[in-house]
Amino acid sequence: MDLKQKLVAQAGAEGFSAARVCGPGDVPEVAGRLAAFLAAGYHGQMGWMEERSHWRGDPSVLWPEARSVLMLAENYGPENDPRDVLALRDRAAISVYAQNRDYHDVVKKRLKRVARWLVAEAPGAEVKVFVDTAPVPEKALGQAAGLGWQGKHTNLVSRGLGSWFFLGAIFTTLELERDAPEVDHCGGCRRCLDACPTAAFPAPYQLDARRCISYLTIEHKGPVAEDLRALMGNRIYGCDDCLAVCPWNKFAQRASEVKYHARDDLRAPALAELAVLDDAGFRARFSGSPIKRIGRDRFVRNVLYAIGNSARPDLQEVAQGLVEDADATVADAARWAVMRLRAAPV
Repeated sequence: MDLKQKLVAQAGAEGFSAARVCGPGDVPEVAGRLAAFLAAGYHGQMGWMEERSHWRGDPSVLWPEARSVLMLAENYGPENDPRDVLALRDRAAISVYAQNRDYHDVVKKRLKRVARWLVAEAPGAEVKVFVDTAPVPEKALGQAAGLGWQGKHTNLVSRGLGSWFFLGAIFTTLELERDAPEVDHCGGCRRCLDACPTAAFPAPYQLDARRCISYLTIEHKGPVAEDLRALMGNRIYGCDDCLAVCPWNKFAQRASEVKYHARDDLRAPALAELAVLDDAGFRARFSGSPIKRIGRDRFVRNVLYAIGNSARPDLQEVAQGLVEDADATVADAARWAVMRLRAAPV
């Protein structure tokens, strides 16, 4: 086996579902797509995308010494269809990836082990690892390396893994043999576009993050526009609709990593119990979870929007208890929820 074959085998031994290689300069189309995305204002409040666009648009600028990029996929497939909870109006829908441990921590530890192996195997090699927290266009690099293709919902899709996988990257100064890029297999399908509750796709392969429920529940600060609140349903952290409907998920399998299996208390938690969490209670409940990073106030804001959409008058008392909350956005969400529940048919 040559070095690349050994490297791919080592990645598999560490638990990664797939590993492919591309070059940092193999995504020349990214700069133009990113510029158009930013010019349209689709990034919303994510100012960091604009501030670091010179890196995100050209990975070869991020670390000029890098010669190869090992792109790795880690399966986090759910046990059941995540849309099932959407019918439970008094329960919260949490995105599959956030129902247990923070994937950044899990994936990064594995990446570091693979990177250390590579340095030991090829003395003098330099490496850097990235997991979704640096200005790296992981999805474009993943397609260039052959892991999958960016579907019409802009996420990466794999013929072997479906839609449910995380991406990690190891940049290295080593010259490794490139893999062939993946081609688009979406065809005429538009299920992901039609499934979006907020019509966040202006066109195939384009996403207006300002309308995306994942953005609204995680990245957006302050009150959400009232017309969008009503479309969020009971989704309080992220949204899986466009991923879940993809027909390529017929090949998806449940995650083998138990840290990605849903915690019992996060499968479909009661809105009433989540709404009354104070800061200490929020931090304790979501310790080690990606949910923790949005903080109690934004989280409870989302829960109150879900309560307002529940058509459950029995939840009105919970919302009423927060109309004078110290956080203005939470108080606004509580008042909106009370108003909606009062108008709901009995």
